Amino acid sequence: MADHPNLDAARAGYAAFGAMDTEGVMGLLADDVVWHVAGSNALSGDYKGKEAVMGLFAQIYEGTDGTFSLEIHDMLANDDHGVALVSVSGSRGDYRMSGEKAAHIFHMEDGKMTEFWSFAENQHVFDQFWT
Repeated sequence: MADHPNLDAARAGYAAFGAMDTEGVMGLLADDVVWHVAGSNALSGDYKGKEAVMGLFAQIYEGTDGTFSLEIHDMLANDDHGVALVSVSGSRGDYRMSGEKAAHIFHMEDGKMTEFWSFAENQHVFDQFWT
């Protein structure tokens, strides 16, 4: 049985993010995507539109000197929604984060992410990392 097309699209988008493939990531995002970053840190807030989300990703790459990475433990998607269970790692200055767990929840429409939320198992760790 083949995977759902939205699952294939999400996997391709995550792979593009990991490879720092800007065009591949842009291909997954709807033009009017809304990206929600939880917590109390420099990245927290809502990012509206592809350009704003790509600006967020640039901050993540630059802030970690390219060390930021996601390891996908599992991912599922249907016609409308998707979930990715991930471990997040990276370094920022003297601060290191390794294998911190998070859940990504996203809406999909026509093979594109239209809205995204990230929920950390330990938000304090993420807030410290990005403060």
